[in-house]
Formats: sequence, structure tokens, C-alpha cells
Amino acid sequence: MGRVRTVLVRPWVVGLLVVAVAGAGFGLYWFQPWKLWQDETVQEALPEAVSASKSPVPAPSGESSAPAPSGPVTLASGELVSHEHATSGKVRLVRLADGSHVVRLEDLDTSNGPDLRVWLTDAPVKEGRAGWGVFDDGEYVSLGKLKGNKGSQNYVVPEDVDPARYSSVSIWCDRFDVSFGAAELARA
Repeated sequence: MGRVRTVLVRPWVVGLLVVAVAGAGFGLYWFQPWKLWQDETVQEALPEAVSASKSPVPAPSGESSAPAPSGPVTLASGELVSHEHATSGKVRLVRLADGSHVVRLEDLDTSNGPDLRVWLTDAPVKEGRAGWGVFDDGEYVSLGKLKGNKGSQNYVVPEDVDPARYSSVSIWCDRFDVSFGAAELARA
């Protein structure tokens, strides 16, 4: 009869396999590479008003109280330029009839990614690699998670934020502190 041979697995081999599997799992979670092939398209209409309970914007003291426009008014706009990923589309800062403000992304086309946000910032837009990381250097307001990497969508500017203090919009990857694309807002 043949001898049965016992194979002993060395503890360092098991430890190495555990570290490799844990590292691969963490890398997949952190980078989420599958998102580069997944598109999320969002098509939203421009809202008439953000909140029906808001009162009209009062005229500053000393000015006559002219009637507010009956529809949305574009205060500033710009074209998206590519940074970390190829990005295109238009950005508009819009005042709605009730006095509230939204940032509107139109015809957006960018890569999907982990933890993408829409930021209203005071940073100048720089082309190419020079513009990748400038938007968190100054003042910025996060308007929320990017709803989709393609399409047209709206982001409400909080009531306590003065949009006149900000000059650009960035599609910002919060996980890697890098801009996917941005637009300089030119006043209308």
C-alpha cells in the first residue's frame, strides 16, 4: 500500500493570501473601476421654483419694486472643460421666479466615478492638468452628489449662499480630490 503524504501549508503562505485578497477587495471598493463603463443618464427639466413657500425677493432699499420675472433668468453661464476625465457640456446659474437659485448642467458628458460632487467655487478654471486640484484651495459649496454622468440636471443653491461670490462650477471627485471638469461662469 502507498503512503499518504501530509502536506503542511506554511503559515506565511496563508497570511500572504489573506493580505492579497483583502488588498484586492479594498482596491476594488476604493477605485470602483466598473463605473468607468457604467453610464447614468439623468434628464431633468428646469424647475419653475424650488419651494412654493418662499416669498418673492424684496427690492434692495432705495430701488423701486419692479415686478420679478415670471420665469427663470440665466445670471451666468459657461462651457465645461476637461480635467481628469474628458468632460463636456454647459453650466448655467439660474435665478428662478421665486428668487431661489439653481446650477444647471446641460448636455453633460463625463466619466462616471466614485463620490462625484457638483461644487460652486471661487477658483479660476485652468485648462488641463493645471486645473485638476485648484477647486478645494479657496471657497466652495458642495451642491450634492452628481445625479448622473450624462444628461441635463439641476442642483439647488442653498438659500444662505450668495451665488455672486462664486465664479466657477466643478464636477469634483471627493474621494481623490480631483476635478473631472469645470466651467468658468461668465455673468450674463
